[in-house]
Amino acid sequence: MRISQLDGKRVALWGWGREGRAAFAVLRQRLPRLPLTLFCPPAEAEQARAETAGALQVETDITGAVLSRFEVVIKSPGISPYTPAAQQASAQGTQFIGGTSLWFSEHADADGNLPNTVCVTGTKGKSTTTSLLAHLLRAAGHRTGLVGNIGLPLLEVLDPQPAPDYWAVELSSYQTGEVARSGARPDVAIVLNLFPEHLDWHGSEQRYIDDKLSLVTGGHPRVAVLNAADEHLRALQLPHSQIVWFNQPEGWHMVGEVVHRGAQPVFDTSNTPLPGRHNRGNLCAVLAALEAMGLDAVALAPAVQGFRPLPNRLQTLGERDGLRWVNDSISTTPHASLAALDCFAGQRIALLVGGHDRGVDWHDFAAHMRDDAPVEIVTMGANGPRIHALLQPLADEGRFGLHAGGDLPHAVELARGALGTQGGVVLLSPGAPSFGAYKDYVARGRHFAELAGFDPDLISAIPGLGVG
Repeated sequence: MRISQLDGKRVALWGWGREGRAAFAVLRQRLPRLPLTLFCPPAEAEQARAETAGALQVETDITGAVLSRFEVVIKSPGISPYTPAAQQASAQGTQFIGGTSLWFSEHADADGNLPNTVCVTGTKGKSTTTSLLAHLLRAAGHRTGLVGNIGLPLLEVLDPQPAPDYWAVELSSYQTGEVARSGARPDVAIVLNLFPEHLDWHGSEQRYIDDKLSLVTGGHPRVAVLNAADEHLRALQLPHSQIVWFNQPEGWHMVGEVVHRGAQPVFDTSNTPLPGRHNRGNLCAVLAALEAMGLDAVALAPAVQGFRPLPNRLQTLGERDGLRWVNDSISTTPHASLAALDCFAGQRIALLVGGHDRGVDWHDFAAHMRDDAPVEIVTMGANGPRIHALLQPLADEGRFGLHAGGDLPHAVELARGALGTQGGVVLLSPGAPSFGAYKDYVARGRHFAELAGFDPDLISAIPGLGVG
């Protein structure tokens, strides 16, 4: 649905975060006479009224019956369409869309295609991969937009002037379905991996997988760049797309620390700034995408040396008190925590895990701790007690030290004391969201930096965000 098609309809916004504000600004610019109602929690209502000078009618009673009064509800990504209120309104004919859908509809050509637009999704690694893609495109001299879930809502960059040559768009599982519903067809879509996540939003593991994969199953990109090492992706059949595989011998893949294109060694990644072997492997996805767009990926590969790692993603803050402090606050699944541990194999590590409890299974994580654990594990947050109970039998066997921290400050204190004067790495890789305790993972990472003795403002900026 294009923005012009909203004219004359009964339209509401749902959510007053950055995405909601971006939607309001665009609608006020494009359709200044369109009446708008905002649904938001009571805590946000007064702020919304003040910021919009009364241009919005604000409702805090969010029920299916009230939502169903509107033909279209533009919701923020964090609001699940599977809530009872949304489901009830949908059954009455209300259409729920997001800013992602509007942006894609606006940018599609007459045939529904989005030339030179690359979408990136995956349970872990998608932000670094999208940023790396934009970095290499810019290294080739192309004006590129780095946007989406990485930190810049799409509607904030609806019509930049001059227009970029390429778009690198990160999409969360909250947004991938929006692409399919927009009717627009991305040029290239990258899917990195799939692990259970956001089960509270999606309602089940299968629905999470289906929603995530809708980028390629319903979005019908011209080219789908898929990870051959992921069982869910290997099972896909995409009759409307060309599939290019990475992480297999015939395509772009890693041999040790060296990127290969088929049998051809291309680039040694051992001294690159990419944090973690999994991110170096995702460089293969980026190179495959560049090649799919007709660019010389072999020639561009060495430009990765100029890449600046993103904050909150295996970010080394520095050393304090004889300890090395690493901020991986973006880690929201147990698999991400395991990948973080792999980056510091052989070192003395105190791992901080836990946060918002959305019902993710930690048994696989515990199984890895039987033979490949850090020297200390500190649990924290709402799901901390559940993780702690799961790990306690292994700790009783002496496989690692186990400590229960109620919140992040307590966990940092326990980690510092557990490593003591022998040194080591304090690794925040919580494997769980920050909701409840913090606004988002960025706020959690900033607090971790403060607790470790670093300036949070110096570690928070995302390099290259926006159009440039």
